[in-house]
Amino acid sequence: MFAVIFTAMSAERDRAYSDTANKMRELAFSKYGCIDFVSAFVGEREVTISYWPEIKNILAWKKDAQHTEAQNMGREKWYSAYKVEVVEIKRAYTFGTFNDRNKD
Repeated sequence: MFAVIFTAMSAERDRAYSDTANKMRELAFSKYGCIDFVSAFVGEREVTISYWPEIKNILAWKKDAQHTEAQNMGREKWYSAYKVEVVEIKRAYTFGTFNDRNKD
C-alpha cells in the first residue's frame, strides 16, 4: 500500500475550495481506487493523507484533468505553499475499532 501526504499552507479557504476538495476526494475513490482519504487543519496548515493500493493508481490520479484543474486553482488561489510526499507503507496495525472508509 502507498500513501500520498499533502501538506499545505492555506492562503484562502472559501466555499469553492470546500466544494472542489469534496469532488476531488470522491473522484479519487470512484475512479482511481483510493482506499482512504483524511484531512486535518490546524490554523493555516492542512495535512491530507490518501491511501492507495498501488503506485499506478496515484500516477493516474495525478494526471486526471479535473485534478489538474484543481491543482492549478490551488496554486493560484488557495495555497501559499505545499509539498507532496509519496511513501510506501511497509507495515500497519491498529488497536481497537478504527473507522476506515472501506471497512464495515
